[in-house]
Amino acid sequence: MRIALTGSSGKLGSVVARELRAAGHRVIGFDRTGERDRDFVQIDLTDHGEVADALASVNDTHDGVDALVHLGAIPAPGLAPDVATFHNNMLATFNVFWAATKLGITRIVHASSETVLGLPFDVPPPYIPVDEEYPARPESVYSLVKHLEEQMAIELVRWNPQTSITALRFSNVMWPEDYGAFPFDEDPRERKWNLWSYIDARDGAQAVEKALQTAPAGFDRFIIAAADTVTTRRNADLVREVFPEVPIRGDLGEHDTMLSIEKARRLLGFEPRHTWRS
Repeated sequence: MRIALTGSSGKLGSVVARELRAAGHRVIGFDRTGERDRDFVQIDLTDHGEVADALASVNDTHDGVDALVHLGAIPAPGLAPDVATFHNNMLATFNVFWAATKLGITRIVHASSETVLGLPFDVPPPYIPVDEEYPARPESVYSLVKHLEEQMAIELVRWNPQTSITALRFSNVMWPEDYGAFPFDEDPRERKWNLWSYIDARDGAQAVEKALQTAPAGFDRFIIAAADTVTTRRNADLVREVFPEVPIRGDLGEHDTMLSIEKARRLLGFEPRHTWRS
């Protein structure tokens, strides 16, 4: 496929670009910054004219794309004033989704976030492991935007029934060089904010490709996390100490992720291959 990738210079985006290219796809990166290259377009995603023009064609770069992967955003709460985060991320996503649907790009994968699950879980989750079945619980402006982006996608596929938009709720993205800080064993509350979860960027890229290949028309959302936790402590001990009143649904396993990836496994064929333990 010819794939437009927004946020191609970011922590996740740079790995997604590399892995998709290694799998044989043509990837055209869209970002504010990046190395000059025939497959990179410098763009302001908050400018709809630039987005629509760049998705349609760019002289000497491409004459159209088959699919869109939208990762471009201020990537976390607290990096910018809340108003700036809302204005940038909401407008960028509207521009990208709107232009893509107008141009007939029917395969879209979008970076949502684990934060819509209720992170940082200062208010405990309704049950553990958490999954996609309970309503979104945004606790920051960043998370609010992710929730609104998902809601926008629901309406856009209703208006455009042939379009597929897949929201991937990525956990905390890690590169292999980040694993020097693992395991997080000393204080269980240090990483309770996302139930001791993470995602290797290479497996994040796998989830993107799986969604591009297999997601049907319509909208769906998936938690994307590594298969294990960031600690050597047993799940039962962590939950007993930090979330003693939260109901347990099913087998916690010894170190299995408590951000459930069963839906992504079942419907996308996603299976994490990378862990800090190796």
